[in-house]
Amino acid sequence: MISGKFRFAALVSAALTLSNCASVQHEQIAPGEAPVVVGPAVRSNVTPYNEALACLGDEIRSSSRRKLGVAVGDIKDYTGKYNQNEGAAITQGGALMVYSAIGKMNDAVTLHERFDTRVAEAELIYLDRRQLGDGQQYPLGPNGALVPYKPYFGGSIRASDYFIIGGITELNYNISSGGVEANVNLVGPKARVYTLNIAVDLRIVSTETLVVSHTVSMSKQITGYEVGFGIFRFFGSDLFDINLGAKNQEPLQFGVRTTLEAATIELLARTTNVSPYACLETGPKDDLRIVSKTPPTPRLPPPVRRAAVSSGVTRTTGTLPPPQAARPAVTLASPTAAATGPAAALSGPSTQAALARESLLETPGAPAQVRPTTPGVFGQY
Repeated sequence: MISGKFRFAALVSAALTLSNCASVQHEQIAPGEAPVVVGPAVRSNVTPYNEALACLGDEIRSSSRRKLGVAVGDIKDYTGKYNQNEGAAITQGGALMVYSAIGKMNDAVTLHERFDTRVAEAELIYLDRRQLGDGQQYPLGPNGALVPYKPYFGGSIRASDYFIIGGITELNYNISSGGVEANVNLVGPKARVYTLNIAVDLRIVSTETLVVSHTVSMSKQITGYEVGFGIFRFFGSDLFDINLGAKNQEPLQFGVRTTLEAATIELLARTTNVSPYACLETGPKDDLRIVSKTPPTPRLPPPVRRAAVSSGVTRTTGTLPPPQAARPAVTLASPTAAATGPAAALSGPSTQAALARESLLETPGAPAQVRPTTPGVFGQY
């Protein structure tokens, strides 16, 4: 009986091991070498915003405005999350991700290198020392003497118009989690879901004036789940402990990349005065990223009756019904007032009654002019 139980457990373990090994490929790279595990092939790092970035680039090019020069500064990790064994929890390559995002816009803006200029600065030093050449002879001086080094007259580095800078500012673990586990005689399933979120804050700055043109703050939630089934019980005199399960989570650094790409879309759309709404329809289909094109109707507070300035008007409260027709014009001056001047024109009883009626229709706190705006992730245009 005991041997049969152990035989069953061994068969289950062997079946699971063989099923896992069947999905792994091995390849011998060179003769005499041990085979190595080979996974999926290398691919382009496609994100949900690839099409939106390319579409925005087309919109910018068709706007017939001057092509802007954009650089990217250091986009740091400001979360402060660090593990002694695993290192930083957030990628340190935020600037590289923004560079790649701008590169997906198909040359809609001129991309300037300002993040790592060490090689260019070293070559400028070689030029200044007359050490840099390309194998050709160059005429130099009033006599046109040929020299083997490249002459440098300055002005070869093109100026940029704007640069993007900022950082990854939030990493909040386990902002929401939940699960269920049910056991009968220590046998049963379990499931758990959890959510964390990240946030980025970027700004685009004029290179010439150092004036911040636009800022953007965006966040994204990262979700994951875990399911399993366990057996922990005695069968006769034998104790069996078997656990099966799976765990999956949206890639954290991939979420950082998509958030930076969304922030880049908004910054460049605002800077170039191009609306990204048509392009965002090709992006991820959810309420946090796709906003409505139709601006909402502005809602004003209802008018409130106030005490009149004249003692002949009774103080009342409540709201006024909507106007049914235009009010007749009020004559503020009479022939007598015209002869005595403006002061007399505003002192008659009919004028005071008109002012009292005007005060009844005042709306306290209402703005003089309301401009409809388009809310959502990508601001207003």
